[in-house]
Amino acid sequence: ACCTANTSLEAHKDQSYLYNFNWNHCGVMPPKCKRHFIQDTCLYECSPNLGPWIQQADSSWRKERILHVPLCREDCEEWWQDCRDALTCKENWHKGWNWATGTNRCPWGSECRPFHRVFPRPQDLCEKIWSGSFSFSPERRGSGRCIQMWFDPARGNPNVAVARHYA
Repeated sequence: ACCTANTSLEAHKDQSYLYNFNWNHCGVMPPKCKRHFIQDTCLYECSPNLGPWIQQADSSWRKERILHVPLCREDCEEWWQDCRDALTCKENWHKGWNWATGTNRCPWGSECRPFHRVFPRPQDLCEKIWSGSFSFSPERRGSGRCIQMWFDPARGNPNVAVARHYA
């Protein structure tokens, strides 16, 4: 699907109605880290090239999900590097939050720790944070074998060829 201006705008908010998800659950998330989550939200909500990885999901809040999207090595490594000192209390952000206030809070008894302690390697971050939505690809950007979260739209969308390859 392609994004409306409104969806794009909402993806950039700290407390978006898209998921009512709070990025700042362990203090303020640094902008250099948050930009990867914004880009991830835009990819998920707006990319027309994730078809090969869409699966049915039986949950109250969604009917389908993406699974094992091969994320380019650099995208994963940069995401991890930019977030390594940010704080989180959970490895899997899809489930297990305390939603009592209507927004996600750390589960009772959990502690906020740096990303690099929760996710020791870039692969851990990319594969675990959204319960397997992404897989860490050894392939590099421009290979035509992995999905890029970051690219210059003026030079075309490299993910079109990747989706075609895996279709």
